[in-house]
Amino acid sequence: MANNLLKGKRGIIFGALNEQSIAWKVAQRAHEEGATFVLTNAPIAMRMGEINVLAKETGSEVIPADATSVEDLENLVSKSMEILGGKIDFVLHSIGMSVNVRKGRHYTNENYDWTMKGLDVSALSFHKVLQTTKKLEAMNEWGSIVALSYIAAQRVFPDYNDMADNKSYLESIARSFGYHYGVDNKVRVNTISQSPTMTTAGSGVKGFNEFINFSEQMSPLGNASALACADYCISMFSDLTKYVTMQNLYHDGGFSNTGVTQAVIDKFGE
Repeated sequence: MANNLLKGKRGIIFGALNEQSIAWKVAQRAHEEGATFVLTNAPIAMRMGEINVLAKETGSEVIPADATSVEDLENLVSKSMEILGGKIDFVLHSIGMSVNVRKGRHYTNENYDWTMKGLDVSALSFHKVLQTTKKLEAMNEWGSIVALSYIAAQRVFPDYNDMADNKSYLESIARSFGYHYGVDNKVRVNTISQSPTMTTAGSGVKGFNEFINFSEQMSPLGNASALACADYCISMFSDLTKYVTMQNLYHDGGFSNTGVTQAVIDKFGE
């Protein structure tokens, strides 16, 4: 049920690839809640995905942009303000990639050129988005910028590889830049640490099905779905969360605060 939580708000949504993407669900829900927005993804990802279908569904325009390129980001932000008719109220950063994971390199045997590429795409790009929107004075006061994270930033998941380091850096950027953005422009910056979710990016991690099954057994409420995460993002973009900033917000059914569950105890007792 729509409640017009984002009526009149304008945004930019990064990372919608296909119907599995959390960003795709966020775009659908933002549209339902009355927002207008621009969709963006890297040119190569756009060729792989179905973003034009989503654009038609939500009445949105698509601007290709490499989130690691400041020039591309400046073009994206400037054109978005032109298309949408004013400053931006919300941004979703839903971007993550590890070449080491894709190519099966173990964490203890990284190719560091690949590591730096993944760090740039997955985390440093968030700083570039924040810096670009601030430089161009693109955000309205009380605007909200959210990036998606995962609990591997705090805990060891052996096959999550260098993506864990990327997410740690991502969360640090949200805190550090969030301070300055709040003081200077009253803009909120947060990360959402989502349950493991079967997206195109997530499914590339070795043992991901096991991650999901274990997390389901360890979470008192079960794993949060992509749609539920989208709903949480909508709440963070709305005026109902105006004083939430510099936080890493766990959206994981209670997994992050659970030591063990009876279901897991029973399983090991079999």
